[in-house]
Amino acid sequence: MRQFKRVAAAALFGSLGVAMAGLPAIVPAARAQAPAPAASGLLAQGEYVAHASDCVACHTAPGGTPFAGGLPFALPMGTIYAPNITPDAQTGIGKYTEAEFARAVREGVRRDGASLYPAMPFPSYARMTDADIHALYVYFMQGVKPVANTVKASTIPWPLSMRWPLIGWRMMFAPSVKDAQAKSARSFADPVLARGAYLVEGPGHCGACHSPRAITMQEVALTSADGTRFLAGGGSVDGWIPTSLRGENRTGLGRWSEDDIVEFLKAGRIRRGSAFGGMSDAVGHGTQHLTDEDLHAIARYLKALPPDDTTQTPWTYDATLATALHAGDVSARGARTYVDSCAACHRTDGQGYPTVFPPLGGNPVVMDKTPDSLIHIVLTGDILRATHDAPSAFVMPGFAGRLSDEKVADVVSFIRKAWGNNAAPVTAQDVARVRKSLPKEEGEAPLPLN
Repeated sequence: MRQFKRVAAAALFGSLGVAMAGLPAIVPAARAQAPAPAASGLLAQGEYVAHASDCVACHTAPGGTPFAGGLPFALPMGTIYAPNITPDAQTGIGKYTEAEFARAVREGVRRDGASLYPAMPFPSYARMTDADIHALYVYFMQGVKPVANTVKASTIPWPLSMRWPLIGWRMMFAPSVKDAQAKSARSFADPVLARGAYLVEGPGHCGACHSPRAITMQEVALTSADGTRFLAGGGSVDGWIPTSLRGENRTGLGRWSEDDIVEFLKAGRIRRGSAFGGMSDAVGHGTQHLTDEDLHAIARYLKALPPDDTTQTPWTYDATLATALHAGDVSARGARTYVDSCAACHRTDGQGYPTVFPPLGGNPVVMDKTPDSLIHIVLTGDILRATHDAPSAFVMPGFAGRLSDEKVADVVSFIRKAWGNNAAPVTAQDVARVRKSLPKEEGEAPLPLN
């Protein structure tokens, strides 16, 4: 998914070697054997798995051909570029055997034996079944048009560019295919929950963004069996803070129903909120293409996850500041800026106009303990992308050019306090930090959502 581009940035190693992966019995020098002509059903299955795995978002440059690579990953030590994964024999993956392809996807090892950087979510893909890997391989070899596109070389300087230390990282932090699939096969009383766990923990690689990472950049939990830190909210991804997907009442999915989650994953917007940042790409390139049955499986699984933070009091709407605004009282910190710049879309009562302009009262992003996402969207704005189920797009303008750090801090603090949110205020220093951290390509055109 496109947000995984930013996980790469967060994970100091960052580069996407080749998005493929895993059987252990691989001979790197083996000659590629073209798969036999596939039935349309197998191609369709492979395309479906590609959507579930969101391959297109990381392997497509803005304005480029799908899967042809070239998407830049800006890291503190340099820039890397996503590889070409079309079946072009010279610049893509056309020479990969199915076993080599599987090894790359599930184990993070390229055809030449070099390790992929862990921006490639092979620790999650290790859970993918042989049948899904086979269908994915057939799709890429027969259903994707080969494109000759030589991707730019990484600008990471030596010795940081060396890949051999990643062998140790994989040994310590990436599960073997056998171990990953054994954990995925754990018992669930409900087969729908089992399917949801497979999609979320495996091809969907949701934890890549929504789980915290250790100082050595591995996810601290790869499955729900690893504890409540799994999907408890991730670190900064391009200035966005991925929220908890667990049962927290204020900052997670505690107040969302299974149907809410399904509709969000289909349309990218519901009455409770809208997708933004990297999640827009996850919906547009991935989840909107999944069946209702699989979306309900994902939703049921997520709703089965207990909260990691058990200290939160339930959110209840508080009309105090809304009443003051209705009476013309803008004396509260940030109230004047909110009325002048925000209320036309999000209303003085904080309820917005779902599913066009999302509500701010009770919004998990607004109440997150880390305010970076809210600061980010005030500074840069964002696009509510069109999807099949919601074909209209809407744009929120950014205010970085006309609001000072102090003004942004004031209005963000107002939003975090109002309507029962009662989250901690922010400072001008917080805003300055986020403003400084915004990626240079912030204004780049989004990928088309196909």
